[in-house]
Amino acid sequence: MESGYVTTPFGRRPMSLGMLASQQLAEIIEPGMKRSKWKLFRAICEARPALGVTDRALTVLDALLTFYPDDEISEEKGLIVFPSNAQLSLRARGMTPATLRRHLAVLVEAGLILRKDSPNGKRYARRDRAGAIGDAFGFSVAPLLARAVEIESLAAQAVADRELLRVTRERLTLCRRDISKLIMTALEEEISGDWEGISAMFRTLLARIPRVATAEELAPLLDEMGLLRAEVVNMLERRIKTQKIDANESQSEHHKQNSNPDSIHELEPSFETKQGEKAAADNNPNAGPLEERRLKQQKPSVGMSNRAGGAADPGARASLKSFPLGLVLQACPSILDYGPGGSIGNWRDLMSAAVVVRSMLGVSPSAYEEACSGMGPENAATVIACILERGGHINSPGGYLRDLTRRTERGEFAIGPMLMALVRANGPTARQAS
Repeated sequence: MESGYVTTPFGRRPMSLGMLASQQLAEIIEPGMKRSKWKLFRAICEARPALGVTDRALTVLDALLTFYPDDEISEEKGLIVFPSNAQLSLRARGMTPATLRRHLAVLVEAGLILRKDSPNGKRYARRDRAGAIGDAFGFSVAPLLARAVEIESLAAQAVADRELLRVTRERLTLCRRDISKLIMTALEEEISGDWEGISAMFRTLLARIPRVATAEELAPLLDEMGLLRAEVVNMLERRIKTQKIDANESQSEHHKQNSNPDSIHELEPSFETKQGEKAAADNNPNAGPLEERRLKQQKPSVGMSNRAGGAADPGARASLKSFPLGLVLQACPSILDYGPGGSIGNWRDLMSAAVVVRSMLGVSPSAYEEACSGMGPENAATVIACILERGGHINSPGGYLRDLTRRTERGEFAIGPMLMALVRANGPTARQAS
């Protein structure tokens, strides 16, 4: 750069260590370093909050760069611009001299430009007989070239943060819409469940969303919203599967009543004899193969009897969705101590830890097996982790687990609200990768 020595400001403006550090930094420019002044200016605009400059200060910097003669900033072409206050004010959209001086000071303090004041404080350049600039006094843009890599890195980070915030807000908006409409659907269809409690929890989450927030502040709220949405979807899917089972049973019974076209009893009124039918057939010496076949067709299968008795379909229970392992560990960090080697890295580790905790809590093997059958092994292990986390608040863990299993089979229990309550109670913790 033009000056290899320390330059101090003219007049009453004091010298500072920050100005000295900026001058030293500006002298460290890699040989051959070049940057497009307008691309670099756009990067400064992107990184404005990190650089600590205002939008008005950037207007002044924009005006200064218009006085640089070339599109590329480089040491070979000089690094000093020397416009008068009048010309600089015109190119800064008519900014008043006092405001202009204030924002020039902001740019100097932020380390984006340097002052190289002449002996009398004027800005000018000395030229040789060939017209080339020999020495110039004004503002040096050398810090822009020296900090180009840093500025571009800050700009890239700012763009990435802004994109992350945009995506997070979009996902949060979609999640809010999904939960709201799914709850409305459940209420209109009169589906059983604690919808009043879920609605209250949803309103609480909405109240926690700040008007101006960063992606880091919205991320935990998005996790909790996603957990609540998954629980609502889970409850609705259980209802759909129940309706399908009922419809299949109805179709099967209708098919059985009409599957024998040879039966003369289809044309005659008959009475249900159930267990008495078998005895009647045995005592009737005239009962032929046609009668025996009719009795066999009217006998319900074992699987159909179980479903008619009100028990939930095992296949439907096994397909219940489990929650993300990371959220389970965030809500129940105490279970980590019981994992293999004192850590839990996957669902198998969590289920192994749940077996240990089950024995420690005094939960019988039969109660835990029923929970695994009714909820699924992942959800059963999650409930054991929640019971452990709640500690002394549960007097009989075994009885509590059996009650939750029965409520799950009736579609009256949701794991999501329990997990979210524990997440809020424990506060921010280290997330475990699932």
